[in-house]
Amino acid sequence: MATILHPPQTEVERGRQLENNGAGGGFRNLAPEGGNLRRVKDPSGEPTRTGIWVGMAAIAMSFAALTSALYVREGSGYADWTHISLPPILWFNTLSLVLSSIALERARHRVATFMRGQEGTRSVPMLWLNATMLLGLVFVVGQYFAWLKLRSEGLYLPTNPNSSFFYVLTGVHVVHVLGGLGGLSRVMLKFRSATNPLRRSTLDTTSYYWHFMGLLWVYLLFILWLKL
Repeated sequence: MATILHPPQTEVERGRQLENNGAGGGFRNLAPEGGNLRRVKDPSGEPTRTGIWVGMAAIAMSFAALTSALYVREGSGYADWTHISLPPILWFNTLSLVLSSIALERARHRVATFMRGQEGTRSVPMLWLNATMLLGLVFVVGQYFAWLKLRSEGLYLPTNPNSSFFYVLTGVHVVHVLGGLGGLSRVMLKFRSATNPLRRSTLDTTSYYWHFMGLLWVYLLFILWLKL
């Protein structure tokens, strides 16, 4: 009896078969069985995540260099190193930034719930995203009031090395926090958009960056309290 030999599958055909079987990865496994994704598309993922890790490493090295400069300047023995009192509002600012990270994690959980079809509207995820944004803005405004407090005491950028390091470290950090707020705004716009949906990699990398900003600030506050 004759045996029929089928031609081997091409890579393209195998890929299509995997997609049809739901093995494509990404956010596809979060959709209801037989349903369509509503707001988040399957991302290309890894390049975006790699990029944010490289970016955070560069930022960490920059602040490590500034910290090293602070230690070297303090140990130089010059008489112009005059300790300053940190504005008390810095502790409130720290709390707002920590709470914003918690709110962002709640937002990520609610976005995933919405995508699984377990949440009927996007109002709750948006509520948590708005809370993250608001707390981030509170931190930025609080840092401005900390600078005003130093100015009221006659401490400006060139007054002494201590005030210089305070303004530089906190100022550069605020610039990076503003970048994170821009990323959060992009996430919120994409989550609400029907034509330009949010990707999982966008949400994840924005979250990584925001949490990194929180950890970096805790580190900076410790250095400022210890050395200035």
